[in-house]
Amino acid sequence: MGGKRLKRYREKRDLRKSPEPGGGRRSSKGGRRFVIQKHDASRLHYDFRLEVDGVLVSWAVPKGPSTDPGERRLAVRTEDHPLDYATFEGVIPEGEYGAGAVIVWDTGPYRNLRANKGPDSLSMPRSIDDGLVEVWLEGEKLRGGYALKRLEDRESDWLLIKMDDDQADARRNPVSTEPDSVLSGRSVEHMYRELEDEDHG
Repeated sequence: MGGKRLKRYREKRDLRKSPEPGGGRRSSKGGRRFVIQKHDASRLHYDFRLEVDGVLVSWAVPKGPSTDPGERRLAVRTEDHPLDYATFEGVIPEGEYGAGAVIVWDTGPYRNLRANKGPDSLSMPRSIDDGLVEVWLEGEKLRGGYALKRLEDRESDWLLIKMDDDQADARRNPVSTEPDSVLSGRSVEHMYRELEDEDHG
């Protein structure tokens, strides 16, 4: 299934030139991971990804996720990504699709809050088709419930909303105060410096 769903991902990239993964990894243990990648492309944004049926279903969030339930953050649905992308950090070269530095800003397991709700129980694929995803994140920076809600008559435009639970905090702004990778501790600026050092080495 993942191979067909990654067709658009592979068509957009020249994987001989980009360090991005081509795919091939199977599901993670438990099959329910999320990753948020900070991506310094033509415009800085955050890619919110959920592991669903062997791929990372993805949304680009221009302002990044919020811990304030009063915030509504635009989330634009993008192409599915391979599971290998969940740990990808690097610099996509100039001239290639999505050129710029990528770091793993947050990651961890998640659970589907719409599952096991009696007759209204929905799987993740059904929730995505339905235009309403509700998940509980167990990340290092983000925890608690988040909803993704598709806007009416706009297939690719969704809203990312923090649920009003005990993990909500309108005073926090982790996008600003916790900018670095949870995997390597590197910043996007660090990624560029490393690339320059390699080029001059």
